[in-house]
Amino acid sequence: MSTTSTSVSTSFVTTADATQIYYKDWGHGQPVVFSHGWPLNADAWDDQMFFLASNGYRTIAHDRRGHGRSSQPWQGNNMDTYADDLAAVMEALNLQDVMLVGHSTGGGEVTRYMGRHGTSRVARAVLVGAIPPLMLKTDANPGGLPIDVFNGLRNSVATDGLRLHQGLLRDRPHRGFEEDRRADAHYSRRRRPDCADCRLGVPVGEDRSARDIESLRGSTSWPGDDA
Repeated sequence: MSTTSTSVSTSFVTTADATQIYYKDWGHGQPVVFSHGWPLNADAWDDQMFFLASNGYRTIAHDRRGHGRSSQPWQGNNMDTYADDLAAVMEALNLQDVMLVGHSTGGGEVTRYMGRHGTSRVARAVLVGAIPPLMLKTDANPGGLPIDVFNGLRNSVATDGLRLHQGLLRDRPHRGFEEDRRADAHYSRRRRPDCADCRLGVPVGEDRSARDIESLRGSTSWPGDDA
């Protein structure tokens, strides 16, 4: 596990590699920390954050590196560094007894955070439509997706990422033009020259998240647990 050395300013945490991670911090009470899916940003959680902050919780959500208002570095676009960035935010804000919530890529980020940094700050973890530990179809994972699917996504990201993003927005329940316009603007600001796999933000060919989850059984409450 890499060590983190961070500084914090209003709405930004600066990580050990000088990447600035934007965050929003609403309300007071037990903290609930949200990790968004690809290719969105912290604004995806606004409704949930507003509801919980209005009902006695402190809610925090950050833009993952390369997304939204955070820095767009060439390096560090991988799940280990995403987890380290989450740790940097948690440490900079000195969060304890945290409920972690991760959607899609954010679910992988949450499990990798706990597998990499432990659960001393975590009370519960909620995974919402999280990425599976291994997405690629292999002999050991016959239910996965064929490599052609990922090659198509890589090509779409590399050639016209904005159109791909707009298509993803059209495929989800619609919340209105203004949110779509803001999401498009955030995407246009993150057209950086990193690799397509990094932009996808998913563990296409790795199964380490499964080991992360196994290492946490018995120490963390999961949805569906009796606890």
